[in-house]
Amino acid sequence: MPKKTESWTYRRAGVDIDAGDALVDRIRRRLPSIGDFAGLFPFPAGYKRPYLVGCTDGVGTKLKIAQELDVHETIGIDLVAMNVNDLICCGARPLFFLDYFAAGKLDVDVAEKVVGGIIRGCREAACALIGGETAEMPGMYRPGEYDLAGFSVGVVDHSQRVDPSRIKPGDVLLGLPSSGFHSNGYSLVRAVYRGALLKKWGKKLLAPTRIYVRPVLGALKRYPGDIKGLAHITGGGLLENVPRFLPKKCDAVFTLGRWPVHDVFVELQRRGRVRDQEMFRTFNMGIGMVLAVSPDRSRSIQKYLSPCYEIGRVSAGSQKVRLI
Repeated sequence: MPKKTESWTYRRAGVDIDAGDALVDRIRRRLPSIGDFAGLFPFPAGYKRPYLVGCTDGVGTKLKIAQELDVHETIGIDLVAMNVNDLICCGARPLFFLDYFAAGKLDVDVAEKVVGGIIRGCREAACALIGGETAEMPGMYRPGEYDLAGFSVGVVDHSQRVDPSRIKPGDVLLGLPSSGFHSNGYSLVRAVYRGALLKKWGKKLLAPTRIYVRPVLGALKRYPGDIKGLAHITGGGLLENVPRFLPKKCDAVFTLGRWPVHDVFVELQRRGRVRDQEMFRTFNMGIGMVLAVSPDRSRSIQKYLSPCYEIGRVSAGSQKVRLI
């Protein structure tokens, strides 16, 4: 508490406006348009019946590992990826991105590293970072902790939307490899990878989520109508994300062993004695994006998207996933 002769200020209460201003100044050096009350983005031409598509997400407790290991350069890439990878599942092209960064006490150096990762992710996804919000909230977070959330908007023309209703038995299921755990299941990851084990595996645990925007949108443009369904494999794994594009009378049948599984999954399952069903329901297990494609074009699409694996088929069923 201040002495009776001292007055309260926002800084004395725990919020440093100067630190926030310093962060904005650093970001402005890389993105001169940042800093207005709202971000402006010109609507692209060439769309006859455009749909705006919006997504929002965070990176979960992967943040705890980044903070514990003091590695903040790539977590922003994860944030962008978790949003734009959802956007493209309906065929949308990401247009712009906004972020929300919150901490109990703003560390400008740490925040700059995080935002730098967001900028890198946006460039990889070919979308614009048009703004964001930095919140300093004393007492809400412990020292060294921060939280992240993001929001992305894209556009797709009615004629270019991915239409899963056309999926039928015999269609081929292709899988794009993940870079690791991506940004899901980290509460279980942190329960197993602790102490010295966390430091040993830390680099692989923090491998940024792969961004699929350029290859997937390129394939959609090159093979219009032949990609019938897209599923971003996040929390729930193959078992709960793939049914989101399956018609009611179709099953997805995946053949195990058709794709490589990262050693971080194998090590976690062994040390944690985690059952197979739990692994496939929690993690992506090496596949970050699944595509349902026409069988007569599957080889061409697979080659175009390389590295890409033929991991299963659509069969008659009841909107379930089967692992064989």
